[in-house]
Amino acid sequence: MARTLIGRVLNLLKEEYELAGKSVNFDQLKIVLTEHPQSLPYAQIAARLRTSEAAVATAVHRLRHRYKAILRREIAATVADPADVDDEICELFEALRS
Repeated sequence: MARTLIGRVLNLLKEEYELAGKSVNFDQLKIVLTEHPQSLPYAQIAARLRTSEAAVATAVHRLRHRYKAILRREIAATVADPADVDDEICELFEALRS
């Protein structure tokens, strides 16, 4: 279930990028969410996107911000008490680690 939720969040995020005409950016940037950030340095992403490392860093910051917002929204829709969202997020990532 945890992987299903993460998959849904990534799909929603991808849809946002597609609607903005930035699907190529998403495909290159999503690695920072799905793998170890060190596995592909910003310089390599910048070269692929033909932009600067600073622009990639900004784009990654925005991507992470939207990812967190969508994740919170999706989890909030499954709990009775909004105060439980943070605990649910912790449990989600604990389940993914095991």
